[in-house]
Amino acid sequence: MTSSLDDRIARATELAGVYPGASTLLNFYRDLAHLQKQVFDDVRLRGETDLGALTRHFPALIELVQRSGPQPLADSSSKLTEELLTEHWQGTVEYDPSGRFFARVLLQPYAEYLASRGDVRADSTPATCPFCNARPVVAVLRGEGDGGKRSLLCSMCATEWLYRRVVCPSCGEENKDKLPIYVATELDYVRVDACDSCQTYLKAVDLTKNGHAVPVVDEIATVALNIWAEEHGYSKLEPNLLGM
Repeated sequence: MTSSLDDRIARATELAGVYPGASTLLNFYRDLAHLQKQVFDDVRLRGETDLGALTRHFPALIELVQRSGPQPLADSSSKLTEELLTEHWQGTVEYDPSGRFFARVLLQPYAEYLASRGDVRADSTPATCPFCNARPVVAVLRGEGDGGKRSLLCSMCATEWLYRRVVCPSCGEENKDKLPIYVATELDYVRVDACDSCQTYLKAVDLTKNGHAVPVVDEIATVALNIWAEEHGYSKLEPNLLGM
């Protein structure tokens, strides 16, 4: 089951004290999640599906970024336009990281609201989200009988759907010898699922090892694994909200 925004906010607050090296990122994410909760509640209560409704949250997002965000993002706040939201939602334009960030802060809760109203086949096994076709940001591992199951978590609408454990969601590679798994001793519940065929990776959060984890947040907290993977020549399948 996908975590609520309240769960994400609480987990970010908790992990900021556990991982001092990632506390700045986690505190910024927490503030963004508070804003996303306001957006989600707003569109849900109004029953709105028009992208234009998101523009009323522009001032709050700009103020938040200028107060708590990195300076390059604050300097790029003029990119936040209704056109940016529309083009990013339709996938008609490939934006730079700052444009992508501003669009996704507001589009994610909007998409999550739409997904909550829809009939999503979470038992299907596509490599992209069965609701909005976005790529996954993190994998989730759960126990099942004598083995386990893997699901993928959408980077846009937070839909979670089942996906085979031994297959690359980027290129479809199935040879387990080309799908190495890397685990850091101090972070044994979060691992790097890599692919030597397409040189991509996706982090996976193992809930059988840490049932308190909130995958989208613990993925941000373990940024050291991103650095390790990229130093070894792998590129992340899909960046998270903070562009990592």
